[in-house]
Amino acid sequence: MSLLEQIKPALSAGHLQDVLDLTLKHFGADTGTIHLLESDGVLHLKAASSGIPEPVLQAVKLVPIGKGMAGLAVERKEAVSVCNLQTDASGNARPGAKATGMEGALVVPVLSGDRAVGALGIANRAPRAFTPEETALLTGVGRAIAALPPVK
Repeated sequence: MSLLEQIKPALSAGHLQDVLDLTLKHFGADTGTIHLLESDGVLHLKAASSGIPEPVLQAVKLVPIGKGMAGLAVERKEAVSVCNLQTDASGNARPGAKATGMEGALVVPVLSGDRAVGALGIANRAPRAFTPEETALLTGVGRAIAALPPVK
């Protein structure tokens, strides 16, 4: 069964945490987050995997557009990927990202048509370069999330 088929029941029920958990399992990722854009123009954390350090969790509860990997993915309306957060020099990862202890990371925009309404990110404890196929699949999950009714 494909990942998009696996997440359908969780999507139908509006359970973003379950969508994230199934996505992490499919990709063999260690952590992940889902942020959605609210009327204040800021990304709000809606789901997070266990194991993210509390200071990091507090820092990513609200993410401005253009800040961090989630904010950049939304601003650019394209995936942002880093093979190793610990050694990244691209500027895509913020210094606080090192505190996660993660290395390989991929964040895609949650797209509704051509409008970015959130971000979906996954990461691994080891360096990892995500393939174009993995990026496309994660983007598809993001589009499925965008199709949900707005969370109140």
